[in-house]
Amino acid sequence: MISFQPTEEEQAFFQVARSLAVEKIRPAARECEKRRTVSADLSDRVDELGLSALELPESWGGLELPLLSQALIWQGLSYGDLGVIQGLPGAQEASSLFRLSSEHRVWHRYREMAKGGWPTVAWIDEAEQKEPLKEAIRVRRRGSGYIVDGVSSPVRLASKADWAVIAARDEEEETVLLAFDERVWEIEEGDIRLGLLAAGIARLRFAEVYAGPEQLVARGPEAHALLNRVRARNQVIEAAKEVGLMEAALDYTIEYTAGRKAFGQEIAKFQGVSFTIAEMAFECRGAKLLVWQAAAAVDRGDEQAGGYAWRALSRAHRSLRYVTDQAVQMLGGHGYVQEYPAEKWMRDAQAQVMLYGRETDWLIRRGEQLLGKRKERVAP
Repeated sequence: MISFQPTEEEQAFFQVARSLAVEKIRPAARECEKRRTVSADLSDRVDELGLSALELPESWGGLELPLLSQALIWQGLSYGDLGVIQGLPGAQEASSLFRLSSEHRVWHRYREMAKGGWPTVAWIDEAEQKEPLKEAIRVRRRGSGYIVDGVSSPVRLASKADWAVIAARDEEEETVLLAFDERVWEIEEGDIRLGLLAAGIARLRFAEVYAGPEQLVARGPEAHALLNRVRARNQVIEAAKEVGLMEAALDYTIEYTAGRKAFGQEIAKFQGVSFTIAEMAFECRGAKLLVWQAAAAVDRGDEQAGGYAWRALSRAHRSLRYVTDQAVQMLGGHGYVQEYPAEKWMRDAQAQVMLYGRETDWLIRRGEQLLGKRKERVAP
C-alpha cells in the first residue's frame, strides 16, 4: 500500500509555503492584480526560500525535489493566491524540461544568464494540435534548421519572457522542441482579461524566425517521449496549485458562514449551506488524493503515470470551478464584492481552466490515448 503521509521534511516545506501564502502572498494579491505583475519583493522572497527552484536540477543549483514533495509545496503556496503564483518569474513550466535534459548544450546559455536570477521562460506547447488553426505556431524545415511562423495560443509569462521554448510539429508531423534565448517575437496581449491578471498571459507572434541546430532541443520520437514526460510533471504541478486554491476557498467559506447569523442561528447550520460546504470538502479531498496519486506514480516511473496526471488535472479543473463558484454563492452579495477574495478566486479559477484546457478536453484526450493502446494490443 502506498502512503501519502508527508515526511517531516515535506511537512516543514509545506509549513513554510503555507506561512508565506497567508502572511505575504494573500495580502499582496489585489495589488499584484492591479499592477498586473508580481512585486519584486514578493518574488525575491520566494527565491530566497528556494521555492522557485523546486523542479530545477541539483547540478544547476536547484532542489530537484520529488514531484510529490513539490505538489505539497505548490498546494501550500497557492493557498495564498493562484494569480500571484502563476505570475512568479523564472523557469516555471520549462523547469521539467530542464530537469529531464539538464546536460543538453542548448541550456548552457540559460545557466550563464541565471547568475543574475533565473530568466523567465514562456512555454508554448502546440505539438498536440490535430487540426490547423487560423492562428497557430507553424514549424517547417529549412536546411539543417527550422522556420517558425505564426501566433501561439495564450501562454503564461509570455509578456515577461526572456526565453521561449516551443513544442510543435513540422510539416511532416514530426515533433520538434526548439528554444530561443532572445526576444525574436512580438507580444500580443489581451486574450484573457477575466483572471490571473498578474500572470503575464499573452500570445507570442513569430514572423519567419529561423531556428538553427544550436536551438534544437530534440525532434522525432526523442522529442515526443521527452515532451510526454514533461507534460505529466507539469499537469501534476498545475493540479496541485488548483487544490491549494480550492482549500483557500473552502476554509474562507467555512469561516464566513460560521460567523454570520440569519434567523437567530449561524448560516453554516442551515441544511442547504452545510450540505454545500460538505460537497465542497469532498471535491477538495478527491482532487487532492488524485494529485498525490499521480505525483507518486511519476516519481516511481509508473508506465501509467501520464494517464494518472491527465486524470488528476481533469478532476482538479472540475472541482476548482465548482468550489470557487460555490464560495461566491455562499457569501451571497458579498461574494461579488472585491473587499472579499472569493470573487477573485472564482475569476482566477475560470482563467486557469481556460489556460490549461477544459476538463472535457482532458477526458477526450485520455479516452483517445486509452483507445489507441487498446488497438495496439488487439492488432495482429
